[in-house]
Amino acid sequence: MTSSTSKRARPAYRCSECGWTTVKWVGRCGECQAWGTVSEEGAPTAGPRTAAVSPAREPARPIADIDVESARAHPTGVGELDRVLGGGLVPGAVVLLAGEPGVGKSTLLLAVASNVADGALGPDGVDSPRTVLYVTGEESAGQVRLRAERIGALSPTLLLAAETDLGTVLGHLEATQPDMLIVDSVQTVASAQVEGAPGGVSQVREVAASLIAVAKERQIPTILVGHVTKDGSVAGPRTLEHLVDVVCQFEGDRHSRLRMIRAVKNRYGPTDEVGCFDLSEDGIVGLPDPSGLFLSHAGSGVAGSCITVTLEGRRPLAVEVQGLVAPSPLNNPRRATSGVDSSRLAMILAVLHRHGGVRLADQDVYASTVGGARITEPASDLAAALALVSARTGRPLPAATVAIGEVGLAGDLRPVTGLDRRLGEAARLGFEHAVVPEGTGVKAPDGLRLVEAAHIRDAVQWAQSAAQGGRPDARGGDGRMDGE
Repeated sequence: MTSSTSKRARPAYRCSECGWTTVKWVGRCGECQAWGTVSEEGAPTAGPRTAAVSPAREPARPIADIDVESARAHPTGVGELDRVLGGGLVPGAVVLLAGEPGVGKSTLLLAVASNVADGALGPDGVDSPRTVLYVTGEESAGQVRLRAERIGALSPTLLLAAETDLGTVLGHLEATQPDMLIVDSVQTVASAQVEGAPGGVSQVREVAASLIAVAKERQIPTILVGHVTKDGSVAGPRTLEHLVDVVCQFEGDRHSRLRMIRAVKNRYGPTDEVGCFDLSEDGIVGLPDPSGLFLSHAGSGVAGSCITVTLEGRRPLAVEVQGLVAPSPLNNPRRATSGVDSSRLAMILAVLHRHGGVRLADQDVYASTVGGARITEPASDLAAALALVSARTGRPLPAATVAIGEVGLAGDLRPVTGLDRRLGEAARLGFEHAVVPEGTGVKAPDGLRLVEAAHIRDAVQWAQSAAQGGRPDARGGDGRMDGE
């Protein structure tokens, strides 16, 4: 065989579900474990195939000469969504909004479309009505019309199309020339020019690429609704998240009215902001101050309750943790949680038993949060521990008290991030005492006194002393807690 003879290119096989590739055919995908989804894609061509051409639109310019006005974000009229997006929608930006079925994605986007159509703040800085095209592939036009009537989202410049064919959707774009596009959802739209079922890897790639190309060319802000898998990640190929500019997750418990939206990826703003919404029969509204949803105002002076302040992104939220302790008739007492991480509860119980002097081995223990909140960060450990101690002794904690801190396995209390913002939120809500780890160096806001504890035993002793009528004061001048 001569050196000029080249090897025959080996065929490539790709999974139609997740995009996994291999050099030989297999019956089961090695990535998503699906059967019968691997098929031959075609032999790759050796060497580059694209030749250099002269600039077709405009030559490269110095970066200082680039006009930035076209990249300014414009508000959508929904403040909590604007907070997450970094001020609003940028012309030509493509946003992927993903969430579980029934969480309220369509309701939120219909409200956004109505606000923009009715005259949310336009590029010229004044309220000006704009044309919005809402494409639905999951519902009929009549169903969307009923929802719009229920939430008050009927606008003469809000156009609705119930289509699942990509070519027809692009035709609507040509005919209406909208100022904003919403597609609900990207998995239901398919192209007749591409093989595969709607929602498959090839179809999602083609639909997303076509819509993104139109959005960039005409500077149309576009929002695509995406499905999620069982584990909560965006369904479809991973390249979908790389193609869009912003990826947002819409979260919420079906049994709670609270909804949260957070940015997983954002080319135009931060990814540590969280937007809070209240979903009701009349629609969805933003919650600039959602702390009241997680507090039980009737629970003041009740044993087994403690308030903590968590951080959702950069936003502090006050959450009430409740505990219930009851004698167990079982050999293995029950441990049940709702909104609290079960593994952290088991750790807190072990620390209280070993280092706090609180015996709970023969007791059924239940821990829950108020309002359907979910807390997983370690900063809520101390509040959960004090709530269980209060439930075990039957004595309520002092009124207007919050507890913030991480509990270590040795019983030590560790500082947490953003303590100054947490304490500021507690002071704003009218709390008077805050139990925090010792040595944080954070100055207490006006009206809030710090109770610094170095060990879980110190915090338990303070809580029991204060519940018995002791003085719930801050630490004394000798650096030790009152009553030590």
